[in-house]
Amino acid sequence: MHDGVKSEPESESELEDMFVDVSGTRVHCLHAGSGRPLVLIHGLVGSTENWRGNIGALAPHASVYAIDLVNMGKSQRIAGLDAGLEATADRVAECMDALGLAQADIAGHSHGGSVALLLAARHPDRVRTLILFAPANPFSAMADSLVRLYSSPLGGLMASWASYLPAPMQLVALGRMFGDPARIPDGCLEGYVDGLRVPGTVGHVVRILRAWFKDMAKLKAALPWVAAVPTLLLWGDCDCAVDPASAVRLQRALPRSELRILRGGGHILFEEMPQESNRLMLDWLRREQPSRQTAACASTSSARLGGRSHHTPIAARQKSTAALPHLT
Repeated sequence: MHDGVKSEPESESELEDMFVDVSGTRVHCLHAGSGRPLVLIHGLVGSTENWRGNIGALAPHASVYAIDLVNMGKSQRIAGLDAGLEATADRVAECMDALGLAQADIAGHSHGGSVALLLAARHPDRVRTLILFAPANPFSAMADSLVRLYSSPLGGLMASWASYLPAPMQLVALGRMFGDPARIPDGCLEGYVDGLRVPGTVGHVVRILRAWFKDMAKLKAALPWVAAVPTLLLWGDCDCAVDPASAVRLQRALPRSELRILRGGGHILFEEMPQESNRLMLDWLRREQPSRQTAACASTSSARLGGRSHHTPIAARQKSTAALPHLT
């Protein structure tokens, strides 16, 4: 059920601001374009606003849907909602039902990238391909200390105060997520802060963090079920939130994946380097992918290996990004 109001035109395509009913919950979406569906999933404290620099470029080539996860952005807040990765992925599938999308290409950032991976594992028929910007993954320990901090009672209080700190302090924190803070787009900060100030948001984020390590273990166990999905991995080599070295291990766990590292890019690559990110996404989407029958056969082969991937794992965690495939 759509009850949205259309906004002013953006770029070459008109941007539709709307809500859909997902099991009695109002979920906010931005939509533009026509053609093959592409669903965009924001990161941990993000929203649909983060994709504003991408939707206009993607819309002439796809039917783009940026969604606010429940308890985030402009979507409804539900007290006590299951914040785990599996439940979140299932809600994305329900949102696709509400939007009438049987299948879509799925793009996700950070925590949204791990949600996208679980979506592909739990609902394989719904995911055509994956585009993952620095997805949170079990091979990166870079943010573990912060996860433990914000999972604590004191950390929860700190999180609730963070969105009310003076804007210059917030910009410093946001700047750490960029390879070059000078590339923070106008209005970017508001895209993160505004949603955090809605009651119920911070509590939901804290619940996500408290389940983090269990969820990463579940994600690691689920990776063989995503092995057959064509996947584009995009990272900045200056990412300080999800270790760029973990990209190599994740790529090896996903045999049908490609990895691109952008020199000088930070954690929020699609906002920091939108033109290059859009070019890479469009190039990926334009390719003719193998048939789903081939993918299904590969998935079956993986399942027959007793739930284990058939690639050779890396013996030790990478310590530098020197050997990563940079894009110049």
